Amino acid sequence: MAASNEEVQGSYGRCLKQKGFISRFYELLMERDPRIPKMFEGTNWTVQNKALRRGISIALTYAGGSAIVERSMKEMATVHSRKGRAPVDPKFYVHWRESLLQAVSEFDPRFNGELRQAWDEALTKTTDLFTEAY
Repeated sequence: MAASNEEVQGSYGRCLKQKGFISRFYELLMERDPRIPKMFEGTNWTVQNKALRRGISIALTYAGGSAIVERSMKEMATVHSRKGRAPVDPKFYVHWRESLLQAVSEFDPRFNGELRQAWDEALTKTTDLFTEAY
């Protein structure tokens, strides 16, 4: 049986309670493809880290079926579309998902195969939406 969205949300909360989770995600992401660090040149990391925290929370809420965050999700997808202020080619989304899954596996002591599957499904809903918007 796959883990529920509530369990994924709980997992995310456990990760955020530990110092270094967001930094570790970015470390993993930057290592996955030599083109990725260039995408972040000139980034204000304080702002970026807050945006990612919020973005993951919105993405997980969206994946759980909540319509309340649809507008926020569409706005984020527009930002990352080819015409947005921070375009991301959809081929990079696999790196985003895998880096986040790796970081969660390192920071959530309750992480297991079922939770990984639920996380992956939730993140895929987000990247599918972003890909469509691209």
